[in-house]
Amino acid sequence: MSEKRMLILPSELVKKIDDNRGDMSQADFIDYLIESHFNSDSRTAGASREEMDALRNELTALMGREKKLATKDELEAFHDDTKKLLKSFVDFFVGYGLELGDKSSSLDLREITGKLKDLDKGNMPDDAGREVKIKWK
Repeated sequence: MSEKRMLILPSELVKKIDDNRGDMSQADFIDYLIESHFNSDSRTAGASREEMDALRNELTALMGREKKLATKDELEAFHDDTKKLLKSFVDFFVGYGLELGDKSSSLDLREITGKLKDLDKGNMPDDAGREVKIKWK
């Protein structure tokens, strides 16, 4: 078994390690970082500072093009506008129904049910014509 030692680190560094280590233990993650840093192959294979800056600039430009999220005030304004729109629809349809009044219901329920029964029996009412004309241009 390997000998263990204690290493004292600043709390900010420990927080950074914990945020980035994933499923690895703290010791395994620190060992991985040290090994990858001292490995000569990783230095040549890594991205240069200029490439990292270019990637960071591209990322910020891409994030700038993305649509921003709605704020709480914008959502409340949308909610209020939707309520006003629904109220105007209700007002319109109630006003339209009051304007038409009883004129629109010229057929009463008995006439409608009588016509429906005639259709079910296959008898056509006397006033209905059997001829259909289609105009074609």
